[in-house]
This record gives sequence, C-alpha cells and structure tokens, in this order.
Amino acid sequence: MLRESAKSREPFVRMVKRDRIGTKKAIGIRITAVILSLVVSGVVIVKITGQNPLEVYEGIVSGAIGTDRRVWVTVREIMVLLLISVGLIPAFKMKFWNIGAEGQILVGGLVAAAIMIYAGDRLPSWLIIVLMFVGSGLAGLIWGMIPAIFKAIYNTNETLFTLMLNYVAMQLVTFCIVFWEKPVGSNTVGVINSSSGKGWFPELFGNSQLLNILVVSAVTIGMFIYMKYSKQGYEIAVVGESEDTANYAGINVKKVIIRTVMISGAICGIAGAIIVGGCSHTISTSTAGGRGFTAIIVTWMSKFNPFVMILVSAFLVFMQQGSVQIASQFGLNQNASDIITGILLFFLIGCEFFVTYKVEFRRRNRG
Repeated sequence: MLRESAKSREPFVRMVKRDRIGTKKAIGIRITAVILSLVVSGVVIVKITGQNPLEVYEGIVSGAIGTDRRVWVTVREIMVLLLISVGLIPAFKMKFWNIGAEGQILVGGLVAAAIMIYAGDRLPSWLIIVLMFVGSGLAGLIWGMIPAIFKAIYNTNETLFTLMLNYVAMQLVTFCIVFWEKPVGSNTVGVINSSSGKGWFPELFGNSQLLNILVVSAVTIGMFIYMKYSKQGYEIAVVGESEDTANYAGINVKKVIIRTVMISGAICGIAGAIIVGGCSHTISTSTAGGRGFTAIIVTWMSKFNPFVMILVSAFLVFMQQGSVQIASQFGLNQNASDIITGILLFFLIGCEFFVTYKVEFRRRNRG
C-alpha cells in the first residue's frame, strides 16, 4: 500500500542527469537544435517582416562569404573571437568566472595603440609589432592579476570584480583619447600611422590575415596541450573540482589562481593587439565590441575544448556578419537581425541541457 502511494506521488515527467552520452547522440541533439532554430527563425521572419525566409538565409550566407573580401573579414573575426575564447579556458576550467575579457582586450589594445603612436617614427615596423604583442600581453596579464590576487587572498567575488574592471578600462581609453585625438576636437584617435603603416600587421604570402591566423592557431594548439598534458593544466582541473582536494594533494591553490588568471588575461590582452594592429588600426571604447561577452558563450558551449571552439566561433561570427547584410539588403531594423541570432543562440544553448539531462516518464503500473 505504501509502495503504491509513493509511486503515485512520483512526477509524471522528470529530468535525470545522464551518466554519459554517446558522441553521435550528442551531435544529433545539436543538429536537431540547429534545424529547429532555423524553422522558428523562418516563422518569425514571415510574421514580422513578410520576407521569404529562404531569401533571408541566402542573404546571411552572402553577407558572410558572398565575396572574397567578406570571406576574409569573416575569417578575421573568427580568429579574434576564437583567441579570446581560448583565453577564457583556463580561468573557467578553474571555476574562476572571468567576466573581464572586455577590459583585458581594451587595456591590451590601449598599450598596442600607444606603442604604435609613440614608436611609429622611431622603430622599424617589425619591432613595433613584437613590442605590441609583448606589451598588450603584459597589460592583459596585469588586468587579470588584480582580481586574481583579491580572489586568492580575500576570496572576493571575481564576477563582480572583473566586470567592474571592464568599465575602468573604458575610462582609461577615454582618458588617453583626449591626448591622442586626431584631428583635434574629434574625440577619436583616427587611423593610427595611416601614411606609414607602422605597426600594421604585414601581408604574408600576399594575405593580410595570415599572421592573425598563425598567431591564433599557435595559441589554440598551445592551450590544448597546456590544459591536457601539463602539470599546471592538471592543477587547474583539480582546483576547479575542489579546493579542499587540491590542498590535500599539496597544490598551492592561491598560486594556481593567480597564475591561471594571469595567463587568461594575457591572451585576452594579445587579442587587443590583434584588433588594433591587424583589424581596426585605431583604439576606442568600442574596440572590444562585445567580443569578451560573446566569448563566454563560445567557451561554455564548447565545454572548454579549443578545437570545438573553432566551429562555435565560426557559426556565431557567420551569423553576425550575415545579419549585418540582411539588415541592409531587406531594409530590416538591426533588431530584426539580432532576433534571428538570438533565436539560434537560444536553441543552441538550450540543447546543451538535453545533452546533460534526459527526460523520463513515469512508467504505468500494469499490476
């Protein structure tokens, strides 16, 4: 009697965490999510804009890879987003929620711009580029070290700390623009070294994006090896699982926290140099362009796997670049294209829940 009463109180539907899931099944869930997102986006397009969804999707493809120039712009944006996402891996794996990538990118870009401005007439371009990488990496490292020290010693909330440092970085950029503005009174820096090209990333084998690709590829492969095969990568994983376990194993938790976030900040700072030297050739408060927050989505969806990040970064950038095209091609408000991207992200993020959990129904008692 008691057993029947207990069974009757069980919910008809419940979510159960999976012990494991096969690779094919996980891929199938994600493909299903993409298909459903495209169907829902199509319905929204018809209802809101009255446009043929197939034509809109064709516009997205054209906007991302419709011409050679668009292809390389898309590749460039993928590389930048991928580098920032890779930079977040060690901190996130350690469960240090680094929400300050935007600020780390900005201070890295700020130092890179300063080197271009002050060394442009004194040093050869190749040396300026080397100094930009070193300087931006150190700037991002310091910007990451500040909250890491407070977390390690005083156990402060790293989410709020790193988030607030983003706004401090923006104010630093605003302050420097006052001295660097060109022309005077424009409140912008303008294109740095536009006549000499000092500090601009050079073409390699006739391709202006090849240096970006080589740098980001090297960092991505290096991060995979570092996290999977190095002692420090092992320590990061242990600290992320349990600080008590790490202390018991003789790991210096404070040292690991500070070192790891410094690495994370340095990589994000280097991304600032790539944006300034290889993309925009200027600095402003919008240099990071929200990439630091987008990278959080990439890192989370990729389960900290650098190679999966390539696919996720490519998909998000593809949709972002395509959204700009359809906004102009079909006369849509920018918000309409953002809605499409938002629907896709909703389904992609939501599908990760079903990769981790499964739905179970209460079995009918046939007694």
